[in-house]
Amino acid sequence: MQYGPYETLRVTKEDGILHVELNRPQKLNAMNRRFWQETRECFSAAAEDTEARAIVISAQGRAFSSGLDLSDMAPPASEEPASGKPKRDAGRLAYRIRREVLHTQESFNAIEACPQPVIVVGHGAVVGGGIDLMCTCCIRYASRDAWFTIKEVDIGLAADVGTLQRLPKIIGNEGAVRELAYTARKFTAEEALALGFLTRLFDTRDQALAAAMSLAKEIAQKPPLAVVGTKRMLDFTRNHSVQDGLEYVATWNGAMMQSPDLATAAAASLLKKTVSFSKL
Repeated sequence: MQYGPYETLRVTKEDGILHVELNRPQKLNAMNRRFWQETRECFSAAAEDTEARAIVISAQGRAFSSGLDLSDMAPPASEEPASGKPKRDAGRLAYRIRREVLHTQESFNAIEACPQPVIVVGHGAVVGGGIDLMCTCCIRYASRDAWFTIKEVDIGLAADVGTLQRLPKIIGNEGAVRELAYTARKFTAEEALALGFLTRLFDTRDQALAAAMSLAKEIAQKPPLAVVGTKRMLDFTRNHSVQDGLEYVATWNGAMMQSPDLATAAAASLLKKTVSFSKL
């Protein structure tokens, strides 16, 4: 599978682990229009990469992301037309803006939709879109220097790329999400861990990244159909009833249990041997 070349991302793959790094360190990994396009392309490709068993996302530089690159935004849609030109059609303008927002959302939806488990490592500033991105991931690690803010209200917006939809389900505390989203106040890595947003916390970024890569390596050694199925069931159950989830996993396993992976994994477990599995 070929990735890139990209301007805003750095992608490497080794031993079944895909490592995607945000790569605009001089701009604190601010999210410009090229970033949205490349993220959508990268993770759409990752979803089809049968050699990738796990994905790690991290960032270059001193911040995970400073959020939306305001210098790269399109001109405000509400500005008045030049003198002599027809007045804007509010309905059509709203339709176009909505279509653009939905298109932007697909960049992070593509991360969540990857069949492989995705582990993210936050450090330094994690602002606005940085939280949106982390919310799409299965497992969230961070270093103690990380700090977070749902910044959108301070620039006159409701966060629209996933934080308001995903974060309440991640931490299970709607009041806390409302406080953070209404005020845009900063919260620390320790508070994020206590809220349940972070899975684990480490002293440094390098330690957090090393732990993420170690976890990804462990996952990559598991039977891939079982890992993909487990992620699929967890994602499905998050948005459906328990009974719906039970019926879906029964149907899923009706097919997946016919794979030779089941016998191979069982034998390896009994004999305490390490085995390799075919790519998807």
